[in-house]
Amino acid sequence: MKNSLDSKPKSSALKRKILIVTLAISLFSLSFVEDLFQVSKNLEIFASVYKNLSINYVDDVNSSEMMKTGIDAMLNDLDPYTEYIPESDIEDYKLKYVSTQYGGIGATISNRGGKVLVAEPYEGFPAQKAGVRAGDEILEINGVPLKGKANEQVSSMLKGSKGTPVKLLILRPGTEKQMEINLQREEIRQDNVPYYGMLEGNVGYIKLDKFLENSGQEVKNALLDLKKDELKGLVLDLRYNGGGILQEAVKIVNLFVDKGVTVVIQKGRNSEKSITYTTNNNPEEPNLPLVVLVNNRAASASEIVAGSLQDLDRAVVVGQRSFGKGLVQQTFNLPYNSLVKVTVAKYYTPSGRCIQALDYTHRDSEGSVVKVADSLITEYKTKAGRSVYDGSGIYPDVFVKPLRYNLITQTLASKYHIFDYATLYRNERESIPDAKSFKLTDAEYAKFVSYLSTRDYNYNTRTERILNDLRDEAERESKLTDIKTEYDALRIKVSSSKKNDLAQFKDEIRKVLEAEIVSRYFFEKGRLEQGFKYDTDLSESLKILGNKTVLASILNGEGTYKSIGKPGNEFSAKLN
Repeated sequence: MKNSLDSKPKSSALKRKILIVTLAISLFSLSFVEDLFQVSKNLEIFASVYKNLSINYVDDVNSSEMMKTGIDAMLNDLDPYTEYIPESDIEDYKLKYVSTQYGGIGATISNRGGKVLVAEPYEGFPAQKAGVRAGDEILEINGVPLKGKANEQVSSMLKGSKGTPVKLLILRPGTEKQMEINLQREEIRQDNVPYYGMLEGNVGYIKLDKFLENSGQEVKNALLDLKKDELKGLVLDLRYNGGGILQEAVKIVNLFVDKGVTVVIQKGRNSEKSITYTTNNNPEEPNLPLVVLVNNRAASASEIVAGSLQDLDRAVVVGQRSFGKGLVQQTFNLPYNSLVKVTVAKYYTPSGRCIQALDYTHRDSEGSVVKVADSLITEYKTKAGRSVYDGSGIYPDVFVKPLRYNLITQTLASKYHIFDYATLYRNERESIPDAKSFKLTDAEYAKFVSYLSTRDYNYNTRTERILNDLRDEAERESKLTDIKTEYDALRIKVSSSKKNDLAQFKDEIRKVLEAEIVSRYFFEKGRLEQGFKYDTDLSESLKILGNKTVLASILNGEGTYKSIGKPGNEFSAKLN
């Protein structure tokens, strides 16, 4: 009797469940049909508008450009990472987001005042091997004058199939002689890891510029090479790394954490885009003391690596708050060899936080993108129980005040005076000491100051801008006559003080100039090595790796390290 009484409620419950599921499927089907109808309807309207404009508009229209304009406008209200790539831009897209390989001469160029200049030749590639230098002006390529040509056109002329010849007509600054240089294009491969080496105290250093194809293997190879010595710690530098392929980030984290550990979770509106990425291999160095460097230009895959290692309490993150890009893109093939790159998901670090800083969906009343409000920021816990927060990038465990160059230094760089002087310096000297020890003498700096005496490096200081505002306001209130004597005296004092800027900010100007000069002899590797002695982020990293007690206290969340980057308490976690 008991069984029969029990069976009746079970039967009723089963019927109710079936009814609920049936209704849900029906509602989903109706919704799906409605969505399909709306898509079909809107596509038909769009195609009809496009067709009528192409046929009937009063003037000739470029139908391809009109279509791209329409697509770009359709994507404009989404995020800046969702974009349409027409067939003509496919190669540039692949170079930027997928692979670092192309056929060319191995040099970056810039266009200044209608002149095409070599910005930097890559070490070991055709341009550098043929003697092309930074600062050289390219007059012709294969007999075609470059005057009036845009950077994109020149770049296209320099690229080509491996082994094909290219002839450059070069003018070197400081000389009147034109040089004809013949070289052959090669397959240019820009490494994801442009530099690695050993620092003081047997601490290894790996600089990772991007997360494109093979970046995980490149980091692994660098680590294995560093391990040949008595490696006691490692600094992984992700500063200025804008990211790339998510799976490469997972491979890099896997070098330092055990197999089967969750690195990042991807969640999308489409359930097929929701994926959990875990480590698949045994780690190379699960216990090696590790520091990751980030700054406000470290984004996307860089933040996955830094955030995951922070959440797992596996590495100390040093530097400044990262960019805050917690979105995942996927490319989809379109007809006629075009692509669309679509944001399909958000990613979440192991603690569960999404570090996306800008809310592209919920904009303000004027349609502007806003940051995630502090009131919406949520606290999460790392593996060891430290507090971390979502909504605004990866905040470092140890914050280092960022370097801010004075306006005089910025002006000398932006007006190319530092670049041009380095070009002349290189033309006058065949060699310099090694990059790490190179330093300009006071006499050499004085020569640079003398060089500037015939150059325009005028700029307005903040004080001058305030004085200009004061003058404008005094004129509006008819008070300028009353304060003119005092105002003119202030202007003179400010102008006199400004003349001393080259002396007052000598150290930072010299530092930037030294880096530019070193790059003319030792290229990007030399620039990095020369900058080590001035790098405050790196200095802090070496202090941490050299002190096991401090390292442990940070990763265990002791004292001020228990809460990392709490809103309203930005600088709570510092190394004392």
